[in-house]
Amino acid sequence: MSSYLFHGGRFLDPRKDELQDGVSVLVEDGAVKEVSDRPISSTSATRIDLRGRTLMPGLIDAHIHVVLTEVNLRLLADVPLTLLAAKGSVAMRAMLHRGFTTLRDTGGADYGIKAAVEQGLFEGPRLFIAGQPLSQTGGHGERRLRTESGNFCACCSGLNWTGRIADGVPEVVKATRDELRKGADHIKIMASGGVASQADPLESLQYRMDEIEAAVDEATRWGTYVCAHAYSAKAIERAVTAGVRTIEHGNLIDPPTAKLMAERRAYLVPTLVAYDALKRRGPDYGLSSYSLAKNELVLHAGLRSLEIARAAGVKIGFGSDLLGQLQNDHCTEFVLRREAMSAPDIIRSATLVNAEIVRQEGKIGELIAGAHADLLVVDGDPYRDISVLRSDGKNLAAIMLGGRFVKNSL
Repeated sequence: MSSYLFHGGRFLDPRKDELQDGVSVLVEDGAVKEVSDRPISSTSATRIDLRGRTLMPGLIDAHIHVVLTEVNLRLLADVPLTLLAAKGSVAMRAMLHRGFTTLRDTGGADYGIKAAVEQGLFEGPRLFIAGQPLSQTGGHGERRLRTESGNFCACCSGLNWTGRIADGVPEVVKATRDELRKGADHIKIMASGGVASQADPLESLQYRMDEIEAAVDEATRWGTYVCAHAYSAKAIERAVTAGVRTIEHGNLIDPPTAKLMAERRAYLVPTLVAYDALKRRGPDYGLSSYSLAKNELVLHAGLRSLEIARAAGVKIGFGSDLLGQLQNDHCTEFVLRREAMSAPDIIRSATLVNAEIVRQEGKIGELIAGAHADLLVVDGDPYRDISVLRSDGKNLAAIMLGGRFVKNSL
């Protein structure tokens, strides 16, 4: 594999609040070999003069849905799995070219999608997958309309990837084991009502404590963890008390629950851009009035949830949760957070914190010796103007994944 020596630019270390000058980075065999504020000598490396641009680690999105390619999820019932995989490949490529070199899929993507990326069949970021999220009957992952009863078969359509129903401890244990068997890196459960689902109140508390504990126990014994979709403070409290490691969304959190999260070292993964995009564009893609009303409730609580979590010392990750046609709003998450977080803290969420969430500290999220050579060359200073990351990749002069350029206009 080729080796490269980057020099002449400014270096973004997410552990520091200012860019550094005079730092060189040597990449060999797909990894960062050396980072130094002194000149690095290499006889074999291709020298790349950054000409004052910013060199930084690749971004990580910890809440994405690669294959949920419709805002109105019900439309996936008429999408065959082969077409869904093809659409997912296009979505992943677009995410990579926005600068996201790692994705944590929180429901939908399976081992086949992950393997296709690893084998070079699809161009996309590193993937960590949940497989099918677990939901109780009538919960956020329920696919049936209110007029439907009995079993619902979606095994041959994209709707199958939106979730699986598991009721009671035995079924939850079996479903958790089955998703892990199929290659899930983590387990996703639905612990409260949601915006997109059509039959559950937003404030509903989903899964009994023993069911949540069962999923956590199975995942823990496998060596992994559970993430939970949860909005209300009570839903978050129940999930964290049962051992859930990451709370997805969390818009309606309160200070006591945030304190509990900090004590239990649980992570919060907000997804503010999802509600912003749904309000602006959801009606164009068939989002129901019921969903729009629920979206309005969580939209206005989003920034406050960040302030509450930060005050309590909760580690905050970076997610987007955009469905289908809304995914081109991906990088708006950076600017939405500016009202509650500093630019360095936002970038830390999308690098260091998310690397911890996917348990890849020292491998992704920062450019240090031994890390994967996942990096971006940015026209501009993201610390001074984080909106340079918003432009759908237009301000990225180069993107490298595992030591290989996927974009290079230097």
